[in-house]
Amino acid sequence: MVTPGTLFVVATPLGNLGDLSPRAAETLRTVDTVAAEDTRRTKGLLSSIDAHPRLVSYHAHSDDRRSESLIAILTEGRNVALVTDAGTPAISDPGHLLVAAARRAGVPVVPVAGPSAVAAALSASGLAGDRYLFLGFIPRKGRERKELLARAAIEPWSVVFFEAPGRLAALLADLKDGAGSERIVVVARELTKLHEEFRRGTTAELAAWYLDEPVRGEVTVILAGCPPGHGSPPPPDPAEVIALIRAHLAAGESRKDTVRMVTARYGLSRNDAYRLVTDEP
Repeated sequence: MVTPGTLFVVATPLGNLGDLSPRAAETLRTVDTVAAEDTRRTKGLLSSIDAHPRLVSYHAHSDDRRSESLIAILTEGRNVALVTDAGTPAISDPGHLLVAAARRAGVPVVPVAGPSAVAAALSASGLAGDRYLFLGFIPRKGRERKELLARAAIEPWSVVFFEAPGRLAALLADLKDGAGSERIVVVARELTKLHEEFRRGTTAELAAWYLDEPVRGEVTVILAGCPPGHGSPPPPDPAEVIALIRAHLAAGESRKDTVRMVTARYGLSRNDAYRLVTDEP
């Protein structure tokens, strides 16, 4: 019986190649295959450390066959390293799907820790990092965006977002509207790179600044937590709650699961949620 290989989840530099750990470099030199979000970007990294593994793409648009082929390599006893464009894989990228598939197949998964945009931005922001909520890239529009922004506005802990440079101004404007014009926010751009920038101010100040300021590179945004006694979740629209309950029950969901969904989504007490669900025929 063949002993399966190991899937190494390897953190790579955000920008400064000096941040690649010796352990990560050795792993990339010795594995059979590297699964990369962007093979062109990873090829440069591998070249810089004289590593020559087989390089394959693994990204958000990869189909199931790519995962299956990587699992096949692993079950044949060969090692694979999973890397993302920058930072730690499986954080705001599809890497977690490959990790889950490897675990289902009985393949060992070993993290090779290193750079993280979330940790780097928090550490230099001056905002509390003992507890935080990470929302990554939120939808560009729609109900889910509104719900996530509403939660961010009342969160007592720091809230971390990733954002595309072209959408930064819109995110800051929405944070100003939801969290208030005086809430502190930090924009961290091009972390560890030549043009690294941290800009800290109120949501009103930064929303105005980036309205006309062209932005390039990768952006991390941190919203300060809601001060005690400020902000409370808006009451849910009763018609919306009832409509969602009916939709879930009509789809065959159990009343128990529907109660759980309502309490999690709208912050209602279990008793209130149970009453609404059981009132439906």
